[in-house]
Amino acid sequence: GRRFAAAPRPPRGSSVETGAIRFYVLYIFAWLVPLFCGALTCVLAGATPLVRVGGGGALLAAMWQQLAFIGHDVGHNSLSHVQRLDTWWGVALGNLAGGISLGWWKRSHNTHHIVCNSIEHDPDIQHMPLFAVDGKIFGRFWSSYHEKWVNTDALARALVSVQHWLFYPVMAVARFNLYVQGFIFVACMTSQDHVYAKKYRRVELASLTGFVAWLAALVWSLPPGERLPFLLLSHAIAGILHVQICISHFAMATYHGRAYNSEDDEWFKMQLRTTMNVACSPWADFLHGGLQFQIEHHLYPRLPRHALREARALVKPFAAKHGLLYHEPGFLDANVEMSKHMNKVAREARGLTRGDGGFFHGPIWEGLHAAG
Repeated sequence: GRRFAAAPRPPRGSSVETGAIRFYVLYIFAWLVPLFCGALTCVLAGATPLVRVGGGGALLAAMWQQLAFIGHDVGHNSLSHVQRLDTWWGVALGNLAGGISLGWWKRSHNTHHIVCNSIEHDPDIQHMPLFAVDGKIFGRFWSSYHEKWVNTDALARALVSVQHWLFYPVMAVARFNLYVQGFIFVACMTSQDHVYAKKYRRVELASLTGFVAWLAALVWSLPPGERLPFLLLSHAIAGILHVQICISHFAMATYHGRAYNSEDDEWFKMQLRTTMNVACSPWADFLHGGLQFQIEHHLYPRLPRHALREARALVKPFAAKHGLLYHEPGFLDANVEMSKHMNKVAREARGLTRGDGGFFHGPIWEGLHAAG
């Protein structure tokens, strides 16, 4: 009630934000560079297919995964808190080394943070025709991000009906889609894109092309029979990152329209309703890259990830004091929870009926639109 609205939130700025640049520079040279050099050594000097494909692919995937953690932080200006400087870091690490467009990521991810788990507005839960994270998606809605109508057609109904089986195989190759999205972003910037993104359009194109060039050269150095297995293995292992991202939101609450209308759906409460943490020991923090503290990250997006555990120590008791949901299962439990949730939505998809508009919908859509 009013006591919660007036209660002081955990501080946004404090000692937990210090030491960011030292942390990231050390991380790059002590961890990322050895991983990349190890991958190159395995591929170029490995004596057997197991070393070249298995060792090289695994090390490259580990580098991409760890690189994405830094790219995520740089995209939020968590490294230096200086936009121009962090942009160049992001182009070098995200685009050139990782193949993920910083401009595309910023546009998509910043929108996600503002309207987390909104059916109509959050691109991170708009994955039709492959996935539907909630039955509220079924029917027809206008995506403000993609600027198009999203319909539950026959293909969507068929795929979503088995989405719990498709999820992990799709995650194994999902990174290829991100490469494509980056080039589409550079080629087709829309009226929604900030002038800052357009300013770096040529840099984006050059860095993404550079990534394709060095990855193609590395793959081409392998014997012909090892090229596709290397690509698939490295991207499948790197796909664990996509799983980590999805479990943070897919099984959590969704809503229509926009939030932050009243005390009942104010900012702090909505981040806890739409986001879950992943419980892990401090020694495993480097494996999750800060993504295990999604609640704290959504509350304080620019907080460097090495400070998120300290922020958790402030946020969790605050939530308990005010009787707010603070969901924090382990990694395996979170995967089980998400799989069960996607299976539940898949069963709903099988029961959809085709309406007068030509698309499939269920009771939720009918209730919202006074149909039936």
